[in-house]
Amino acid sequence: MDRLHAIMSALRTHDSVSVAELAAEHGVSEMTIRRDLDELAQQGVVRRVRGGALSLLLRGEEPPFGVREREAVEAKRLIGAEVAGLIADGEAVVLDGGTTALEVARALTARRLTVLPLALQAVALLAHAPRVRLVLPGGEVRSGELNVMGPLAESSLRALRFDTAVIGCCGLSAEHGLTAHDLPEVAIKQAAIASARRVVVVCDSGKFARTAFGAVCPIGRLDVVVTDSGIPREERDALVAAGVTVREVPSGETPSGETPPGGAHGGGASRGGERLA
Repeated sequence: MDRLHAIMSALRTHDSVSVAELAAEHGVSEMTIRRDLDELAQQGVVRRVRGGALSLLLRGEEPPFGVREREAVEAKRLIGAEVAGLIADGEAVVLDGGTTALEVARALTARRLTVLPLALQAVALLAHAPRVRLVLPGGEVRSGELNVMGPLAESSLRALRFDTAVIGCCGLSAEHGLTAHDLPEVAIKQAAIASARRVVVVCDSGKFARTAFGAVCPIGRLDVVVTDSGIPREERDALVAAGVTVREVPSGETPSGETPPGGAHGGGASRGGERLA
């Protein structure tokens, strides 16, 4: 596990951390831990105090984009490649914000598509893609996340029809469905889902252990979930029972850093669970 991710996990449980204890736990110097905490402080996650740090996140609040970028990096890359294989040239795609959806954008840069991104990071990537017809929504930009939201963005989505909506999430479970932390984000996800013929959810398996504040939709509204092989079996079985296609990519790094077999391929998805390994 990435060390910053591990520190974030400790902060969710204990609300404060000690430099000395973290250094001993991770087998690194106290200076290294201080640098880690300084980086988290710059992200607005912690407040530095003598000998450690205090969490600034409300319980259940989503960590900043820059922190989440470090989580499940290889799994997100493989998820992005897998989703690209599900999308045919010529499709119109609405692409949600978030770190996993950004990997989908990266995998689509060479494709012939119409794409409406809901985050400025994806806009910047796709603006240089020669075959992508880039459509921009209206709306406000959420500071830090750089996601587009608000009534103008929602009305833009309602005026359009997409072949595929690629949706990220803060939490996903059979019991609570797709959830998100911020209520404006809930509304924009719902508008994107309503505008699309097919809904593809992208999330690393860690999202199955979380439920966020805002309910977006039940799992029966989803068509495909692309995740990694760490998905809990009971959640996978529940998704399949609800008629959702589950596609799994490997969750770990390969020695060469290359995509393992099955990490990305074309063709449509059939109903049911599919392990791509």
